[in-house]
Amino acid sequence: MTRRSGLRNPAAAARGLGAATLGLEALVLVLAIQPIRMLGDGVGAAAMAVSAALAVAAVVVAGLLRYGWAWHAGTVLQAAVLLAGLLHWSLLGVGLVFAAVWAYVWHVRRVILS
Repeated sequence: MTRRSGLRNPAAAARGLGAATLGLEALVLVLAIQPIRMLGDGVGAAAMAVSAALAVAAVVVAGLLRYGWAWHAGTVLQAAVLLAGLLHWSLLGVGLVFAAVWAYVWHVRRVILS
């Protein structure tokens, strides 16, 4: 027996949640550029460029969530943000928070699509 989520279009709801999460992550990554600039520690330029590139990647992946592989790309993106934490500690903080949120998005997706 399959559980019904009660949603008219559960797949679209899951995509919306994933896209909203990635969009918010992109916004946070863009906003993180200023503190990185102020607290540079010598690798500020590289960390700012990586933060901007990851923000663009998050927006692109958010737009592609209608494809199954894009969900896995979102997971890879979370790992990339965590790795960017090697450049600046603030990116590690962003990575930890959004990796946890992304894990929850996967859980919600699994629950409503089952």
